[in-house]
Amino acid sequence: MNESEKTLRSEQAAPGEEPGAPAPGAPRPGRAPEPSPDDGVPAAGEAGANGAAGTDSTDADALQGDVDQLVAVAQKRDEYLALAQRTQADFENYRKRVAREAAAAADRGTMALARELLPALDNLDRAIDHADEGDPLLEGVRLVRNELAAALARVGIESFSPVGEQFDPALHEAVATAPAPEEGPGSGAVLEVYQDGYRLGETVIRAARVVVAA
Repeated sequence: MNESEKTLRSEQAAPGEEPGAPAPGAPRPGRAPEPSPDDGVPAAGEAGANGAAGTDSTDADALQGDVDQLVAVAQKRDEYLALAQRTQADFENYRKRVAREAAAAADRGTMALARELLPALDNLDRAIDHADEGDPLLEGVRLVRNELAAALARVGIESFSPVGEQFDPALHEAVATAPAPEEGPGSGAVLEVYQDGYRLGETVIRAARVVVAA
């Protein structure tokens, strides 16, 4: 380039600019252009914020998943607990019912045996009532009678003789009536017992056969 061309270019430079300086807005030699927000490229701060927001969203989703899993496990636990409680209640009811049925069956067997033995006990009582006091067998009959009565008592069977009590059709069987005495129990009272009654607890095995005051 000759001297005249350099002078021409120096005269064409904008006032206040050094000759040979790059035009405004033009990229400087050796440096990459700065990204502009209008170019669609996020700045460094925006990229960091977006990354943090993405991480927070991922953590929240994971936490929500853990909470949902815990809720499901707790619900299953409650269901199993309720099932176990129902099963335990059913078993307790079953155990009590079986115990009641077993006790009732035992009582029925005891009463059935007692009904078979009571006539023999009645015959022993009649033999004792009609025997002479000097009879050598009387003591033996009494011993047998007492042993049989004790055996019945050991299984819960007891006798009752309601002399002087008011007649109760649930406990007594009236076989005869008699005039009420002037002194003593009034009408409807038991005057005499022909045959003792027997019961097991509150259950009457045999009603007492009695004479009732008219």
